[in-house]
Amino acid sequence: MQLGAFSVSLSVKDLDQSKTFYEHLGFSVFAGGPEQHYLIMKNGEALIGLFQGMFEGNILTFNPGWDHNAQNLESFDDVRDIQRQLKSKGLAVHPQADENTTGPASFMVTDPDGNIILVDQHR
Repeated sequence: MQLGAFSVSLSVKDLDQSKTFYEHLGFSVFAGGPEQHYLIMKNGEALIGLFQGMFEGNILTFNPGWDHNAQNLESFDDVRDIQRQLKSKGLAVHPQADENTTGPASFMVTDPDGNIILVDQHR
């Protein structure tokens, strides 16, 4: 199972303050903007998403179909295939991706410690 690019999506209180903090750690803005209430920041292959007022808690995020530069991968496991594999192993998936569609879709699972994992396909 190939989950694609990995990032941590952080729920932040002050986007600008968090941006400055992560810049001190060597991250630079890769995508997003203050007007959208989120920034994707990058340091080498490490990706961190800073999201203000969009969700509570932090989320582990995987993007099937993308590499760490948000470039399309030639081949990848579709989000619906990944979802089917996880469900067949007894994992609870909520919300679920509509398995009768193609293209962009997402689903979430929660690990035994309550950490949310988002599998979010953009293409």
